[in-house]
Amino acid sequence: MHVVPAQAPVPAGVGSPFLNTAVFGVFVLVTLIVVLRVSRSNRTTSDYYAAGGGFTGPQNGVAIAGDYLSAASFLGIAGAIAVNGYDGFLYSVGFLVAWLVALLLVAELLRNTGRFTMGDVLAFRMRQRPVRAAAATSTLVVSFFYLLAQMAGAGALVALLLQIPNDDPIGQSVAIAAVGLVMIVYVLVGGMKGTTWVQIIKAVLLLVGAGVLTTWVLGYFGFDFSALLGRAVERNPEVVRPGGTEAMALGERLLVPGLQYGADTVSKVDFLSLGLALVLGTAGLPHILMRFYTVPNAREARRSVVWAIWLIGVFYLFTLVLGYGAAALVPGGVQRIIDAPGGSNSAVPLLAYQLGGEVMLGLIAAVAFATILAVVAGLTITASASFAHDVYANVLRRGAASPDAEVHVARTTALVVGIVAVAAGILARNQNVAFLVGLAFAVAASANLPTLVYSLFWKRFTTTGALWSIYGGLISCVTLIVLSPAVSGQPTSMIKGADFDVFPLANPGLVSIPLSFLLGAVGTLVGPAEPGGRRRAAVMEVRALTGAGAVRPTRPPARRSR
Repeated sequence: MHVVPAQAPVPAGVGSPFLNTAVFGVFVLVTLIVVLRVSRSNRTTSDYYAAGGGFTGPQNGVAIAGDYLSAASFLGIAGAIAVNGYDGFLYSVGFLVAWLVALLLVAELLRNTGRFTMGDVLAFRMRQRPVRAAAATSTLVVSFFYLLAQMAGAGALVALLLQIPNDDPIGQSVAIAAVGLVMIVYVLVGGMKGTTWVQIIKAVLLLVGAGVLTTWVLGYFGFDFSALLGRAVERNPEVVRPGGTEAMALGERLLVPGLQYGADTVSKVDFLSLGLALVLGTAGLPHILMRFYTVPNAREARRSVVWAIWLIGVFYLFTLVLGYGAAALVPGGVQRIIDAPGGSNSAVPLLAYQLGGEVMLGLIAAVAFATILAVVAGLTITASASFAHDVYANVLRRGAASPDAEVHVARTTALVVGIVAVAAGILARNQNVAFLVGLAFAVAASANLPTLVYSLFWKRFTTTGALWSIYGGLISCVTLIVLSPAVSGQPTSMIKGADFDVFPLANPGLVSIPLSFLLGAVGTLVGPAEPGGRRRAAVMEVRALTGAGAVRPTRPPARRSR
């Protein structure tokens, strides 16, 4: 026997805007104090870009979990599970399995061969200026798509908690701009060290908050997960989808594959494309790759990934309970979630409000807000570091830039990236953030992963192959996204009323990822050989596998590992 909360009517917005704003303010104040304190030790470019390599593996693993468990994980995946059931949980599976690729292919090798950015790895054995420019371009585009998702999540969360309706774009735009402003302050003041500590604080809050909410949900059903699933099915016999006018049957479909992916052949292929992008995308995400440089050696990089896998795996089990819990316990069920400000992204805040009222909602909202701020800060510093280190210092100034000038350019770039992120977030309001992150993963897997794999494992790989792989994967992926139903032609598309979706798949990974691998191989075979390329490839292989000659930390780890 289980007890279900009373089904009282719920207003369009939930909670007390004053209380929610106060909780937001406390979190921002505390984290800004932390950022200001740690920023006092930022003296070199290594301190600003990579925290001087001074974090231990467990510390960095928690920070990686904080970086990876974004608004897509907390708001988007739980919302996708609530609305699409089994198919929504496939995001969790893809995101988690992706870490095996990152652990086996890139973590240790990348730490040994690079210094600050992906461009450092490529420039080790190829012509510096063209590959650094290409790597920086790819990093900026991937970061843009990921920022798009996070800022969309920020808009959804703040709109719900401050009771800003979907038909008030000005109010939601102001909320998104406020989030962007705080994020810019984190990056400008704290650099990678301050951002890392924000990630650690956020990861702890997120895991504790999600764990408490998960335990609470299961407690209503006597810790019987089957009873929870049964209640979700019982409460949601039918639903009207966004843009639809007629109710469709739901019920048992929440528990079986095919609700979102499986209605026809195109949607099944789209699911395969999404899965490929999720599994391969993590190993090409610039803000994740950059985290491997914040530890002193490859051993700590491996420990980072192991810690991250455990923490991320536990969290994704929480999302399964939270998603179905929202469908079962929120008054109005799935329909209420779909119709709420922020759409499916509102599932967890609505669930928190139903369980614990305004106080619980305020706490969970603070956790979600911390999630967005921390991830956006990590993305911004990655994009700014790539432009300053790869383009300004090594392409424009040919390695002659002073450290102070390089950091100044990085901070200026962070400001520009923040402004662009705000504008993009306004455009992507009310999109499911898990879906938007899937697009970012597709771009990362198309543009970055093939080039990294070839650079680390193929001795014959050349600059021509790298350029063909990066630009070919990047251009093909972005072009297909623009021409896909994700942007136009559907009620849930980013651009309402437009219709130029000539490419049928919402996620282009199935086409763009193999194409990038193919272009890298063809470019290497038809292009000129690198003078001394074989010798540099042999040196890179020894360094990647042994760590001999790898960059050493400028500061000892905060705590020595045993």
